[in-house]
Amino acid sequence: MIEAGKRMVQCSRRALSLTVLLMPAPTAQAASDIAGHVRREEGGDIDIRFHHLPHVQLPTDHTGIEEFISRIVQLHVPHIGAAISGLTCPVAALVFDIFCTPALDVSHELAVPAYVYFTSSAAMLALLLRSPTLHEEVEVEFQEMEGAVDVPGLPPVPPSFLPRTMLDRKIPTYTWFVETGRRYMEADGIIVNTAAELEPGVLAAMANGRCTRGVHAPTVYPIGPAISISPPAEPRHECLRWLDSQPPASVLFLCFGSKGWLSTSQVQEIAHGLERSGHRFLWVLRGLPGDTSHGARDPRDANLAEVLPEGFLEKTMEMGLVWPKRAPQKDILAHASVGGFVTHCGWNSILESLWFGVPMLPWPLDADQHFNAFALVHGTGVAVPLEVDRKRDNYVEAAELERAVRSLMGGDDEGGKAKEKAMEMKLMCRNAVEQSGSSYASLQKLSDKLLRGTVLPKK
Repeated sequence: MIEAGKRMVQCSRRALSLTVLLMPAPTAQAASDIAGHVRREEGGDIDIRFHHLPHVQLPTDHTGIEEFISRIVQLHVPHIGAAISGLTCPVAALVFDIFCTPALDVSHELAVPAYVYFTSSAAMLALLLRSPTLHEEVEVEFQEMEGAVDVPGLPPVPPSFLPRTMLDRKIPTYTWFVETGRRYMEADGIIVNTAAELEPGVLAAMANGRCTRGVHAPTVYPIGPAISISPPAEPRHECLRWLDSQPPASVLFLCFGSKGWLSTSQVQEIAHGLERSGHRFLWVLRGLPGDTSHGARDPRDANLAEVLPEGFLEKTMEMGLVWPKRAPQKDILAHASVGGFVTHCGWNSILESLWFGVPMLPWPLDADQHFNAFALVHGTGVAVPLEVDRKRDNYVEAAELERAVRSLMGGDDEGGKAKEKAMEMKLMCRNAVEQSGSSYASLQKLSDKLLRGTVLPKK
């Protein structure tokens, strides 16, 4: 969100400033990560101000992380209102993310324009806007329905690829999802971290009202990819030094995100599949999380001797590197030796892979990731499909991983098409953010509208 805000400030034809409202983090690790990010941004060139909201009592009876966060935001509504009312400058907009729809109540009360910053794909936004209608059209659980789900702008979606939040209509998290789609219609606009060229079908469908029963939806502003790119830190990371000695486009990179971890059984299947594939690999392998309170899923450093098959490291030492700690994902994807990416399909990871033209093997774990995986394979064509058994906690057999790796890295017809498409998307992403590009034009259109709507908030 901060990266998108910085881009709005930089491309605005008149002065815009950025004030970030920060809720206290629910875990010590999150608090530490946020504090570090704040320090880096406060030392930058752009004037960003951070306003820390007071603590609230965290809910303990939630049914999912989405409901947990949204209820915290609801408790913060008076604090958000007080923070905005306390500003001495005119306010152009209140911008909030998917969890913060209660902030719409503040915007209405203070007569301040409200915009959503949607951190996932335009395809996911289309599904969210369509969800209130789908709720009425489909009376059974989506997994029990006949046929596929209609999301305008995409091929028919099998229910097995829907986000987890839509798979059980009886829990509050499902109600939250549908209500979020309904409330987005109250926003003055929706800012999406994508580019017009990446998802033209769903963007057109939303603009034409096909996702909202013909009702005019808020204007969608595709302003991405909003990715912070900087030179690798010195001294060079050990993973990058290892990649330096590998041939171009020869290494398969495996990383499951900052929150991703796998069972020991699954780790061993991956090891067998990689070894049998015969291809080079760089595997960022994290251990099981420690503290899981308040929805925390922060993996720990892995103990490789405990989780990998006996002798695996010795047998593959000439072809692979297993890294048990956090790794610089963007720097790795940017390296010329990387030719494929096994990803959990978080949207940021997808955009980073597209930015560097790296084709993917989608291995979704949670949240919107299964839906993203479907769009990658059947929408944009930048990925080779991987059969993931969702009923077995997203399990992948060694033989299936071996097949998919050989397809992607060996360059068969399917893998070759994914590589070509990924390189096309790389050019589209980079062109979009140039001054003559579609995302830059969308940012200017947005900033002009923000400045026209500037108000002094009601007290």
